[in-house]
Amino acid sequence: MPARKGTAVWEGTLKEGKGSMKLGSGAYEGPFSFQSRFEEGTGTNPEELIGAALAGCFSMALSANLEKAGHPGRRVSTVADVKLEMVEGGPKITAIELTTEAEVPGIDAAAFQEQAEKTKTGCPVSKALTGTEIKLNAKLLQS
Repeated sequence: MPARKGTAVWEGTLKEGKGSMKLGSGAYEGPFSFQSRFEEGTGTNPEELIGAALAGCFSMALSANLEKAGHPGRRVSTVADVKLEMVEGGPKITAIELTTEAEVPGIDAAAFQEQAEKTKTGCPVSKALTGTEIKLNAKLLQS
């Protein structure tokens, strides 16, 4: 499998500086700043990108696990809320809450929850984030 990369450049001081982040594929490039990271300024931030990465990985992995279990899904939609807090004088990602909804014909709620929990700990991005608590709210939609 290929290696993936992202790049970032920061210019200036922490509060007055600015930066840009870019995906190695070129699919995304955008600005970030102190305000976009720690306040409500425009631009992105590392936590938002981590959330998107986890939501994407989880959705894809849940789809694969459901298919392996004999219940291919029609649609899996996931939101990752990344909580950044000051801990012992510095910022820390303290938790990520995944909220997923899935349309999966022919599966019961218990089997769906089992696959969702299995995926929460098994997707590659979840494994990379083992130092962070990941909470899961999984809902099976009627299809």
